[in-house]
Amino acid sequence: MRPSRPWCPHRPRLHWSILAVFPAAAGAALTLLVVDPYGVVQHHPGDVRTARHAYVPHDEPARSGAECRTRTEGSQTVVYCHNPYPEPDQVRLHIECARWWDIDSDSAPVMAGPAMTVRLTGRCWKEIRSVWVSHHR
Repeated sequence: MRPSRPWCPHRPRLHWSILAVFPAAAGAALTLLVVDPYGVVQHHPGDVRTARHAYVPHDEPARSGAECRTRTEGSQTVVYCHNPYPEPDQVRLHIECARWWDIDSDSAPVMAGPAMTVRLTGRCWKEIRSVWVSHHR
């Protein structure tokens, strides 16, 4: 039989339950470091970023150009373009027809002045494949 050590009040004794809890706590801490549930760390490969306080604001380019909304029903399309900016914008409607024998069309340029809405219309003989608007300042 092994001799037992005398009990010392200054030496802490570890209970077996502490040894059972330690791996679970270490696993939880490691999971928080790896998973990052709050999205604090934003890493993009090949992207070098500085700290947030080092951000230097730059001048944004001036906004201009009309905002256009298209509606196509069957073989006809209608486009409304509204220009909320002080500079005029020249818009053109382009229509690509679905059938190979149907002629694609481009409208004449229309000037959309400041705070002005213009309406552009066009059609194909049969179905329309795509509609887009080009801008020229």
